[in-house]
Amino acid sequence: MYGSSSSTMTGGYSLSTSTLSSSNGSDSKKQRLDDPPPSRVLHIRKLPSEVSETEVIALGLPFGKVTNILMLKGKNQAFLELGTEEAAITMVNYYTAVTPQVRNAPVFIQYSNHKELKTDSALNQRAQAVLQAVSAVQDGSSPSSDAGIVELAPPPSPVLRIIIDNMFYPVTLDVLQQIFSKFGTVMKIITFTKNNQFQALLQFSDPVNAQQAKLSLDGQNIYNSCCTLRIDFSKLVNLNVKYNNDKSRDYTRPDLPTGDGESTSKDHSLLGAISPLSAAAAAAAAAGRVALSGSGVSGVLLASNLNDEMVTPQSLFTLFGVYGDVQRVKILYNKKDSALIQLADGNQAQLAMSHLNGQKIFGKVMRVTLSKHQTVALPREGLDDQLLTKDFSGSPLHRFKKPGSKNFQNIFPPSTTLHLSNGIGEDDLRLLFSNTGGTVKAFKFFQDRKMALIQMSSVEEAIQALIDLHNYDMGGNHHLKVSFSKSTI
Repeated sequence: MYGSSSSTMTGGYSLSTSTLSSSNGSDSKKQRLDDPPPSRVLHIRKLPSEVSETEVIALGLPFGKVTNILMLKGKNQAFLELGTEEAAITMVNYYTAVTPQVRNAPVFIQYSNHKELKTDSALNQRAQAVLQAVSAVQDGSSPSSDAGIVELAPPPSPVLRIIIDNMFYPVTLDVLQQIFSKFGTVMKIITFTKNNQFQALLQFSDPVNAQQAKLSLDGQNIYNSCCTLRIDFSKLVNLNVKYNNDKSRDYTRPDLPTGDGESTSKDHSLLGAISPLSAAAAAAAAAGRVALSGSGVSGVLLASNLNDEMVTPQSLFTLFGVYGDVQRVKILYNKKDSALIQLADGNQAQLAMSHLNGQKIFGKVMRVTLSKHQTVALPREGLDDQLLTKDFSGSPLHRFKKPGSKNFQNIFPPSTTLHLSNGIGEDDLRLLFSNTGGTVKAFKFFQDRKMALIQMSSVEEAIQALIDLHNYDMGGNHHLKVSFSKSTI
């Protein structure tokens, strides 16, 4: 998942993990080795030498049941099998956005070519014992005596104390709730400032979930190279929340009052005051993604499971262009249901990935992950007779070229409602949008009639309409502008 130039032989198959050659599209055999299809078995490389089974299992625990583990000690590698493929996909997507670490060293995780782990029980007895002990802690039962190899101290409290260092962007209560709820049910959060540091107390329904969240998130960054989480167990075992507002919330009691008028969105006004990208980053984190720790992230995405009969470089340019300035698009020559999309920078790529992964486009659910490539190579003159690669670097349609452009504040996930500007009359617009194959449910002009909202009957229909009609020539030098709206009609 992260390029390194080694090729490992493991269990009779070869995993080429070299950064691909510059002709990235035509060499799709290599592409497939780099990105094996999803499997519930994950291959973990670059592990520190003295690592224990428990530490490797801890990487997988927050995402579901871990059913098997095989340690290859001499090679600093391991295979981890999860209970379901969904759990493995969630884990890989999460660790695409957050660099996984064991003992403060980054490790590398990708799908294995194995569909399940068949391990020799005698060789792997220790690992099975560890698994049994970890599962017992997870299930809250006591492990059987022969699993006494590993001592997992029971978690002291369901309440975590969270300190955020290098807080260049505001971190709202909602962002914390989104990040931590990956590990279990978040019941209560209280945020406050102490010694000029933003802190929070967060209570899970179960101490084991608090332990998993601490194992996975302590030391991670919420946004690129900043907002570092420092996490400890609190001495409190239960939080007393009096008000539901921007500073504190009890999710089990929606009936609580908002308090003494303090909830007038101080956090949110602050959000508008700092750089436009941070508002976008906050929106993305609130969409349930922790940004990459460490900078220098590539701006190239791999979109797969595309409808190869419908998708074109232009349609991907228009859709991904909602979240960043797309420079180049390459549909892979030997695998036309996959494409590489290069955005202007890593932040835009993360934003696009967080909003578009899992969306339905042309009838298929698209997968979006970060690619190892730093750039998308253009074909040599005259070689791309199928027009699979397109350079959009000089396009006048980039939305984010102007620093501080209003477009930075209007980045929303795909929704049924679209925001239109430069349109003409309602009847023409309704007809135009019906012709994209969807049903127009509602329409509303803003007061000045220069802008309007139009609601389709599904998110997939709205995506289709945006792809088809953004920059549509309305005549008289008017080009229709289409984006997703957070409003409903």
